[in-house]
Amino acid sequence: MTGQANHGKRHYEKGLVELGDGLFAYLQPDGGWGWSNAGLVVGDGSSLLVDTLFDLTLTREMLDTMQKVTNTAAIEALVNTHANGDHCYGNELVPGVDIVASEASAGEMNELPPQALDMLLKLDVDASTKAYLADAFGPFNFGDITMTPPTTTFSGRHTLDVAGRQVELIEVGPAHTKGDIIAYVPDADTVFTGDILFVYGTPIIWDGPVQNWIDACDLIGDLGVSTVVPGHGPVCGLDGVDMVRGYLSWLRSEAQLRHAAGMSAADAARDIALGEYGEWGDSERIVINVDSIYREFDPTHQSAGVIEQFSLMAELAGY
Repeated sequence: MTGQANHGKRHYEKGLVELGDGLFAYLQPDGGWGWSNAGLVVGDGSSLLVDTLFDLTLTREMLDTMQKVTNTAAIEALVNTHANGDHCYGNELVPGVDIVASEASAGEMNELPPQALDMLLKLDVDASTKAYLADAFGPFNFGDITMTPPTTTFSGRHTLDVAGRQVELIEVGPAHTKGDIIAYVPDADTVFTGDILFVYGTPIIWDGPVQNWIDACDLIGDLGVSTVVPGHGPVCGLDGVDMVRGYLSWLRSEAQLRHAAGMSAADAARDIALGEYGEWGDSERIVINVDSIYREFDPTHQSAGVIEQFSLMAELAGY
């Protein structure tokens, strides 16, 4: 499917969306766990792919869909916006190209190999947690993936020439992960944000600090772009940036109140009334987010284990 960008719409379709100016977004509703977006920047006879997907089947489907463009503008470089598998596990299907990522992301890619997610699905946990994990990660096949790391890394900023057009890579992490970057295409007033933006889905703070993430939102706003392709969710404008910034600022304030009152991170996650943010997908990620913010307030804070956190998310999600 190829359609026109439809800014600000909560409901959107799967497939390749033409943004104009030789740019495309590949979207995967509903933008929840693992259902990420990617992008394609087309120059004069070659193109740049921004991110691969969570498994080989999905990535292959995406690349097949892109062939109507890449048959005459072959992919010659690939950018991974960060180390989460739903943005890099499909790298092996783009052989022989330069794979570019931040130095921090390259180091982080080995920390959660795809086989670990297979093991997560097989753990002996309670029924509700098992059902939650199955819904989040069960649709994907992690068993046949060969991790394919970046071939070029950088820190700070790095400019790519895509057959005559410039793409500026800007490191904004640690925020969502240790080494987040955004890909800015100045001549098209467009930015591919990776998971700095979840639109109508709840951001998840694996690393932080929150202020870095807020600063990243401000940086995107200062670019003055007209088109924003988030890591998850529909194509948007700067309104999507404002949404994410608002959530992060609000949650930091709510968590700070409860931390000061001596409330545990888990109890704070249960206690915070989500209001309008409860309408966003995966709102139970507040469990991870509050815990990450507590680490900022107190470096000695001991985070709960991964399974305990997923169990609490299952509880808040009503499993």
